[in-house]
Amino acid sequence: MLHKPHSGTSTETLSFHPSLLPLVPRVQLPSRDGESSPTNELAPPANRSRTAALIMRMLLSGDLSRLRSETVADELGISPTTLRRRLRAAETSYQQLLDRARQIRCEAQLQERWLPGKTIAWELGYAEVNSFYRAFRRWTGVNYSDFKQQVA
Repeated sequence: MLHKPHSGTSTETLSFHPSLLPLVPRVQLPSRDGESSPTNELAPPANRSRTAALIMRMLLSGDLSRLRSETVADELGISPTTLRRRLRAAETSYQQLLDRARQIRCEAQLQERWLPGKTIAWELGYAEVNSFYRAFRRWTGVNYSDFKQQVA
């Protein structure tokens, strides 16, 4: 939750439930003199949004079949509208973050072992296996079945 002090200063702080501490991203924002410092790789490049980075961490470690934008907003202690507004300011959306998290998790799964499309689709939170197949083709440029033949 974003808090502004009553004294009229422009300082802003971000607070959240203590159970989320392990998920807090290590994002360094530009310093006051305007120089940029290294950022977390999960933060969107255009606007190093702490909210977006935190959501990515939640998506990379959580149950994708249950993590809806409303649930994530509730976990962050903000309204769904505020979540959408912050992500829009970061030039991204919940759906884009979810798609990227699914891609990262898919790649990690396939590096460990081969899984049938139905299984990996379920683990990535897809209700329909064909939606996973279309996403896989969008990510890699090849069909899942063709990819399996290349790996085998």
